[in-house]
Amino acid sequence: MSEELDFPFQVTGEKRAQALAHCQDTIRAWGLTMPDVEPLLLDFGLGRFDEIGEIEFWVANDPETGYCGKFLFVADGQTCPYHHHGMKHETFFLVKGTLRLVVDEEEMILQEGETLVMPPGKRHSFTGVGPALLLEVSMPSVRQDNFFADSAIGDDGVI
Repeated sequence: MSEELDFPFQVTGEKRAQALAHCQDTIRAWGLTMPDVEPLLLDFGLGRFDEIGEIEFWVANDPETGYCGKFLFVADGQTCPYHHHGMKHETFFLVKGTLRLVVDEEEMILQEGETLVMPPGKRHSFTGVGPALLLEVSMPSVRQDNFFADSAIGDDGVI
């Protein structure tokens, strides 16, 4: 795993194997193929992966040239926690499924095939309404540019 992907709060052991198998089965059933990368299974240090977590497939993260691309998978009811970025600008494209998002405390639904732009500073979270696969195209992902509302995540909400 490259240094950029050396991310804390990863799920390990049997829980990782089960979650990854479920993700892979779902993606196969959709008729999709994921990039040949080692996925990150993140629980954000809360130990409640089924409720608060996601699986990330990083295609590229190149701070030198200024771009990042990754797929984010959430299971039914699983949430990427409420956060914002100080510098990173993101564009999301929902490849499969449905997501319930909260953006600056406003709830919305993102349907398959829809796009959502997330400028720096916009607070957001998303939850699978059924399993969902999101493509993120963004500025590079840099540690310490992730600010979570829940201070139990990272060091006072910063990872």
